[in-house]
Amino acid sequence: MAGEQAPEGNPYVTDPSTDFTPVSDLDESEAREQAETLREAIRYHDHRYYVDSDPAIPDRSYDALFARLQELERKFDLDRADSPTQRVGGDPVDELDTVEHVAPMLSIDQSGEAEEVRAFDERVREELGVKDLRYVCEPKFDGLSIEVVYEDGVYRRAATRGDGQTGDDVTEQVRTIPHVPERLRGEYPDFLAVRGEVYMPRAAFNEFNRERVERGEEPFANPRNAAAGTLRQLDPSVVAERPLAVFFFSVLDASVDFSTHVERNDCLPEWGLRVSEDSEVVESIEGAIAYRGRLLDRRDELDYEIDGAVLKVDRMDYCEQLGYTSRAPRWAFAYKFPARSEVTTVRDVVVQVGRTGRLTPVALLDPVDVGGVTVSRASLHNPEEIARLGVGVGDRVRVKRAGDVIPDVAEVVEDEAREHFAFPDTCPVCDSPVEREGPLAYCTGGLACPAQLEQAIQYYASREALDIEGLGEAGVEQLTETGLVESLADLYELAVEDLADLEGWGGRSAEKLVGEIQATTEPALADFLTALGIPEVGETTARALAGEFGSFEAIRNASEEELRAVEDVGPTVAAEIRGFFESERNREAIEALLAHVDPREAETSGGEELSGETFVFTGSLLDFTRSEAQTIIERHGGSATGSVSSNTDYLVVGDNPGQTKRNDAESEGVAMLSESEFLDLLSERGVDVDA
Repeated sequence: MAGEQAPEGNPYVTDPSTDFTPVSDLDESEAREQAETLREAIRYHDHRYYVDSDPAIPDRSYDALFARLQELERKFDLDRADSPTQRVGGDPVDELDTVEHVAPMLSIDQSGEAEEVRAFDERVREELGVKDLRYVCEPKFDGLSIEVVYEDGVYRRAATRGDGQTGDDVTEQVRTIPHVPERLRGEYPDFLAVRGEVYMPRAAFNEFNRERVERGEEPFANPRNAAAGTLRQLDPSVVAERPLAVFFFSVLDASVDFSTHVERNDCLPEWGLRVSEDSEVVESIEGAIAYRGRLLDRRDELDYEIDGAVLKVDRMDYCEQLGYTSRAPRWAFAYKFPARSEVTTVRDVVVQVGRTGRLTPVALLDPVDVGGVTVSRASLHNPEEIARLGVGVGDRVRVKRAGDVIPDVAEVVEDEAREHFAFPDTCPVCDSPVEREGPLAYCTGGLACPAQLEQAIQYYASREALDIEGLGEAGVEQLTETGLVESLADLYELAVEDLADLEGWGGRSAEKLVGEIQATTEPALADFLTALGIPEVGETTARALAGEFGSFEAIRNASEEELRAVEDVGPTVAAEIRGFFESERNREAIEALLAHVDPREAETSGGEELSGETFVFTGSLLDFTRSEAQTIIERHGGSATGSVSSNTDYLVVGDNPGQTKRNDAESEGVAMLSESEFLDLLSERGVDVDA
């Protein structure tokens, strides 16, 4: 076995804030040495972040290391295929080549019946002549299977499963996925071919689909389709921009031998290859059946799609004795989950209006149980999909769902409708004309359409934007229906007495909401950009724009050419941003907002006293606004986010705090600080709040 040295002594592992000597002062030898040290450190931090889920440094420190390496490679022509900087994606290819697998990537026998699983166990024990068998149990991932090959610890090749013998060469595409290391760690074998599953995490998939819809693109039906469609992109830079992840679960071939599957699987994370933490070892087939039951109960809690459990005989000598059929190993079996598609009747079709004006038809169904969840609504996506399906009220249709993805109508099983559904020519909410853009349809009413206004306010107040707690769907609907809010700017005109008079509101809840809204009058620039709902501009692009231009005025006056110079902003995004700010309707809405809101300029760092620590605020503060407190945190190396998670270190609780964040803090074990305790903490860390 070969191996790589641990990163002890590497200055960018132990002290990532080390000042860099200007590149112009380095000779080629010094640059080459520093570049290799940076590569080693970045690989280490990638492993901590993507495999161990335990980052050692804050994002800004990592970004500084990465940017420095890019600069060195560019200035001194030090590009290397195994450098972490290659994850941005290589040159596009004309087509995907076909390659032969190192070892066959076989299918697996499967069933959804427990008796079939027991019959598999009986056959195996009878052939081996043993009474008891130990099994390794793993989730059956619902993604795209790939083969990844390492030689001397260096990433060499990746291919899709294809027909099991050959697959598409996706080496450059897979190289962009952060969970796939360019170099193995520890005492790795000289040759290693592993099998993994590429997938798109559910949360990332939902966000990715939301952004596609906002851009006027057709959303993917489910995470598996999104992962498969992404990996087959001919341009690796497109793959690099999409949120793919990988679990590794099998060794196809290696220059070392293993006695059990457990031993082999334990080596994978030691080599830097990410594995699922949901695997178990059981001592009997009944234990394997129970494992599948526990996994089924947790199915919707997982951030990745699975469709069953895989059971493998643990001992490798037993596996060799059992051998293979032409299509599957005799020592493994998949115990499938119940189907997530059922047949039901369409009772009506309604058209919903989204924040961008997009019209989405939805089928109202006779309630039906699909994979343990009662489904009564399913998406029909767009007018072209309705025409393709030929669906109408009264039809018997097959409905499918996958995890948290909105169910959709897969096919018409029995055509019982008198006529197919006719898509409306006017908006069902405001009667404005409907315009078609490709397969999609849009209401032209803008914020004059109550449905679009409600969606815009909800997005403005969402956690991804300004995080105004207490301004949910029901509250927004009430505010717009009563005429209290007819624009985004009207939110800042709300008074406690206006709200207290509404049904279901009281003085305390009214004070809380008004306080939450007023706390956003000086938002972070990136949050404000996100909240505006500019097409193509999500959180990542908003942060890039804020970091590049520094002020809102600079961004809204920037030319397309200036916008295109920003990372994450291509020609399409730049055109959308420019068009958004040139719209007369948008200019009026923004000017009205700016009468109440003053987005604070992006701050430069004042130190790293709070490096690696994440703060969340709730309620109003006495000594400064919440925005000022967030600025102090960010200026000194910390992070100030809008919602509590397992990564949050402190929840700072001011006057009239929201209950949701406190509940989240209690469930996640996050420390809660009063304002005075927060100030004491800053003083202890040497942070001067008056600077």
